[in-house]
Amino acid sequence: MRRLNRKKTLNLVKELDAFPKVPDSYVETSASGGTVSLIAFTTMALLTIMEFSVYQDTWMKYEYEVDKDFSSKLRINIDITVAMKCQYVGADVLDLAETMVASADGLVYEPVIFDLSPQQKEWQRMLQVIQSRLQEEHSLQDVIFKSAFKSASTALPPREDDSSQPPDACRIRGHLYVNKVAGNFHITVGKAIPHPRGHAHLAALVNHDSYNFSHRIDHLSFGELVPGIINPLDGTEKIAVDHNQMFQYFITVVPTKLHTYKISADTHQFSVTERERIINHAAGSHGVSGIFMKYDLSSLMVTVTEEHMPFWQFFVRLCGIVGGIFSTTGMLHGIGKFIVEIIYCRFRVGSYKPISSVSFEDGHTDNHVPLLENNTH
Repeated sequence: MRRLNRKKTLNLVKELDAFPKVPDSYVETSASGGTVSLIAFTTMALLTIMEFSVYQDTWMKYEYEVDKDFSSKLRINIDITVAMKCQYVGADVLDLAETMVASADGLVYEPVIFDLSPQQKEWQRMLQVIQSRLQEEHSLQDVIFKSAFKSASTALPPREDDSSQPPDACRIRGHLYVNKVAGNFHITVGKAIPHPRGHAHLAALVNHDSYNFSHRIDHLSFGELVPGIINPLDGTEKIAVDHNQMFQYFITVVPTKLHTYKISADTHQFSVTERERIINHAAGSHGVSGIFMKYDLSSLMVTVTEEHMPFWQFFVRLCGIVGGIFSTTGMLHGIGKFIVEIIYCRFRVGSYKPISSVSFEDGHTDNHVPLLENNTH
């Protein structure tokens, strides 16, 4: 009884077989079928390799939300060289809350030579090339995000030559913590001093002929310092053509959370517009000579996440490639074979001669003649 039930079950399972087996004696192979199969297997191999390369790659996903963090401090990372001696210039920040941040807390004034060494010039040239490419190819920013902490440092390399030339410039580098409100970081003549109505700079003791606000921005960023990230103003160099010249940078800062497979950091991106003009009170161009970076914070926060294709999706796409190519090549082979057979049949029919009638003595005709001529003699 059990054996009978097993047979019935086995027969039922066999009837449900969606992949019936065809005996080899009924399988007909052809040269055209072998050619199509070879093309299909080659195409499948190429597409599989391409799909595997896509599976190995990652991409950056951007999400936007309102920035709700308004109580924390904003870090400003600075590395700027000004073509004036350190005792003649001062740097500080004044925000909209009339809060002045003294530079003595986080900035270092280092006497240096303004002209770069050959190695430093090559570094600056490469940085400027990258900046120009970033303005044309915005997708390169994703590559920079993914290579953070893995690429070489973007800091200015130390001078390799031992120059005996006396320092003629001041390198201001370090970081400051400011309130998360709009503010103005500036470098101008004289050291900053507190003032009841804001702040002031002791510029009266500096000779006007020594004003020279030619400068080079080796690095300027906001938020956590992430090595390998290139910011919009890195590598910028401006040469002053007049003693009374003002350089202005209008910066919009966007809080950014970066999550990749290598790092997780709270940093900031920013966009910038530039303006420079000569101070001439007689011509109506008022202001103070110096370098002014006016920044404002965006209310939106960007979350940048590195994502990777899951294995199940890669497997489904791979099955789609294999099945699709098998079905498509089978259909194309069948259609091609059908067209060839039609053309071949028409060619053979066209080679036949028309049927001629044979007359008999009683007036009847006989159309039953062989279709093909007998060419044998």
